[in-house]
Amino acid sequence: MKIYTNLSEIAPPLTNTCVTIGNFDGVHLGHQMLFSEVVGKAYREKVQSVVVTFDPHPLQVLRPEISIKLISTYEQKVELIGMAGIDALVVIPFTREFATTTAKNFVEQVLIGKIGVSELVVGHDYAFGKGRQGDIPFLQEQGRLRGFSVKVVEPFYVEDMLVSSTKIRELVRLGRMRDVRRLLGRYYQIRGEVQQGKKRGGPVVGFPTANLHLAEEDLCPRHGVYVTQVSYEGKCYGGVLNIGYNPTFGESRLSAETHIFDFDQDIYGRQIKINLLRFLRGEQKFAGPTELAAQISQDIRQAKEVLAEALEEFQLSCEEKFNR
Repeated sequence: MKIYTNLSEIAPPLTNTCVTIGNFDGVHLGHQMLFSEVVGKAYREKVQSVVVTFDPHPLQVLRPEISIKLISTYEQKVELIGMAGIDALVVIPFTREFATTTAKNFVEQVLIGKIGVSELVVGHDYAFGKGRQGDIPFLQEQGRLRGFSVKVVEPFYVEDMLVSSTKIRELVRLGRMRDVRRLLGRYYQIRGEVQQGKKRGGPVVGFPTANLHLAEEDLCPRHGVYVTQVSYEGKCYGGVLNIGYNPTFGESRLSAETHIFDFDQDIYGRQIKINLLRFLRGEQKFAGPTELAAQISQDIRQAKEVLAEALEEFQLSCEEKFNR
């Protein structure tokens, strides 16, 4: 997949493309339906398939006070779009200046002038441009005037739940990871560099952990303990994860601490990926290390039961090396 990180990089302009536009946070099943439509149309018409997205998320620029929490990192979003079979990804830097672009100018200067749209695929509620002027009727009219077709993809439901980034954020905050998986089409994942912790996990409690720092802009799942799958250097392991402030030891910094099963490597400073399979219990304050260790032992037994039940699925996701 060819990646353009600025419109100025598209030289000469593209021609005869099938395009979809959006923020695509999480790259959930609804987004994947759009990509599938684009890839299929492009294949049939023998043209390029193109995804146009924005970085940062427009709400982070226009409404910073609401502090939107994103489901996927920029890197993960790019990976997932690439896996959909898209030919080219155009990432437009979103600034306050760009936000003043009218819908008409966006069509003329970007969709036609730079990307050469011949077919446009959008979601049922899509709108863009200053004041969200570029709604579906506007696009359909522009298509008639300027010679490109517009395909509107209807909303997608899973078990009566509308598949949307907003709904998925809500479910993540509630710890409903099985429902999150249904809407994403994969497990919810956090990733990052293993940080130096207080080193109490092994020497004090008896269960060493790999610690990730959760940034303010991260979408934080419900605090508590989760069954996990951990990917490190292409290999997968089971584990249990605690997200929270570690109240037993009076911590004040939010962290994600993972005990990885059958694993004894030094991975400080290394990148890992963690899939959250199931919420086990809320975070608790214990009387001390002995009581905490007893509870962790129980958590591990439960986690291994969950992993055993989902063994075939666990192996499949490991074979995919967590790229999704």
